[in-house]
Amino acid sequence: MESIMLPSPVDVLHHTSPVQEKEALSSKNQTRLSSSISSACENSCNWGRRNRHGSWLHSLGCLGVMCLAPLLVIFYFITLNHFHGSISLSSKLLLEIGPLSFFHVYFPQVSSKATFGYTVWYLFQVALYLGLPGQISTGQLTPAGNLLKYKTNGLSAWIVTHVLFLGLSWIGILDPAILAKNWEGLVVAANVWGFILTGIAFLKACYFPTHERDRKFSGSRIYDMYMGIELNPRIGDKFDFKLFTNGRPGIVAWTLIDFSFIAYQYQLHGYITNSILISTLLHTFYVVDFFINEDWYLRTIDICHDHFGFYLAWGSSIWLPFMYTLQTQYLAQNPYSLSTPLATLITLLGLSGYVLFRCVNHQKDLARRTRGDCKIWGKPAKILTVRYKTKDGEEHQSLLLVSGFWGWARHVNYAGDLVLSAMMCAAAGGGGDLLPWTYLIFMGVLLVHRCWRDEERCREKYGPGWIDYCKTVRWVIFPGIY
Repeated sequence: MESIMLPSPVDVLHHTSPVQEKEALSSKNQTRLSSSISSACENSCNWGRRNRHGSWLHSLGCLGVMCLAPLLVIFYFITLNHFHGSISLSSKLLLEIGPLSFFHVYFPQVSSKATFGYTVWYLFQVALYLGLPGQISTGQLTPAGNLLKYKTNGLSAWIVTHVLFLGLSWIGILDPAILAKNWEGLVVAANVWGFILTGIAFLKACYFPTHERDRKFSGSRIYDMYMGIELNPRIGDKFDFKLFTNGRPGIVAWTLIDFSFIAYQYQLHGYITNSILISTLLHTFYVVDFFINEDWYLRTIDICHDHFGFYLAWGSSIWLPFMYTLQTQYLAQNPYSLSTPLATLITLLGLSGYVLFRCVNHQKDLARRTRGDCKIWGKPAKILTVRYKTKDGEEHQSLLLVSGFWGWARHVNYAGDLVLSAMMCAAAGGGGDLLPWTYLIFMGVLLVHRCWRDEERCREKYGPGWIDYCKTVRWVIFPGIY
C-alpha cells in the first residue's frame, strides 16, 4: 500500500445520527452534480486526498516515481538473479556501463506462460472476492457523506488459495516452486498490469465515476493519475476496486510467494534454512492478522483518505508482492542459517512487535466499539472529542483516544510495525548484503511520511481540536524519541 495494509490515525470513531446515516447510505441514488460543482465542493473540503498538490514540481515528482519505481523493482530482480543479491556489485556495473546498457542486457523477458498464469491468478482472486461468503462491514463516512458497505471475506480467500496451492503441490500436480521459477515473467506481467489498472482507474474516474462528489482534481493530470481521482471506485455495489486491489491479489500472494521460494531453496540446495522459515513465519503472522481484522482495515488511511491511482493500483499489484518478499527471494538463492540463540531472539522480538501492533489497535477498536465507555489498563478510557464537517455541511464528531498506548504517542501502532519489520529483515540480513534490509528502510520512510500526511489532514479536518490533542499526546511514534 502501504500499504497497503497499515494502521490509520488515532481517530477511533465518528458519530452520525440515524437520519444522517440513512441519508449517507442513500446518497448513491442522488442526482450527480456537474464536474464544475463537484470541483467547487472539493475545494471547500479539507480532508481526504490533498488537492492542492498539482504544481509542475509535484507533477514532475509523480512522473519521476512512475518511471523510476518500476525500474527499481526490475533492478532488484536483476541484482538477485545476476549478482547474487549484492546491490554494490549491480550498482557498480550500472555506473560503469550506464543505465541504458545495463537494463538492455539484463532486462527481464516477457513470458507467455507467466502472463497467462498471472491472468488466471488475478481472475481467480476476483472470483473468490465476489463468490465467497463474508461479513458485510461498514467503512467510514466519506467527505461527500457516503457510508459504504464492504464484503470482508479476505481470510476465506487466503485459506482457500493456500489450501489449494499446498494440496496440488502435495499430490504432485503443481510444482511448489512454480512462482520462483517463473519470477522473471511474473515481474513483467505484474508491472504491465499495474499500469493498465492505473489507466483504467483514471479513465473511469473522469468519465464513469461511482461517487462524483468524492472525486478530487488537482489541475494536473499526472498528479491525478498518480494519486488518484476517485476515492471509492466501484463496479456496482459488490466490486470495490480499492479494497480488492489493496487487500487481495498482492497480500494473498505475499505468503504464497514465500512458500514457493522455500520450495525453491530446497530444490536448489537440498535443505531449508531456519532464516527463511523465520522470515516467512513473521510474514504469515502479519498477513493472517490483516485478514482476521479486515473490518479494521476499512478505517485506515488507505481506504478513508487515499484515492485510487498509480500509488495504490501499481503499488499493490507489483511493489507489495515483489518488494515485501525480498527476504525469502534472497535466502532462496543465498541460504544463510542463524545460530539457535539468534534465531530465538529474532523470532521473539518479531512476535513482540506483532503483539504490540495488535494490542495498540485493539485498544483503539475497543474505544470505537464502546464509544469510549470502556477501561484501558484497568482505568476508564480518556477520550478527547473533536468536531468536523463533511461536504454536505453536516457537522460530525470524532473521539480521539488519549490513554493506554495511545497516551504514549499519536501513532504508537507504527512502533510495533517497525519492530516486526526489522525482525523480518534481520532473519535474512546476516549475510552482510543490504538488499534484505530494503523492506525496513522502505517501511521507515513510508511510515514517517504517512505520519506527516496524516497529521496534516487531521489539523485541517479537526482544527483547534487537533492542536489540543497534540498538546495532550506529545510524541509521534516512539515516546521520548520522536
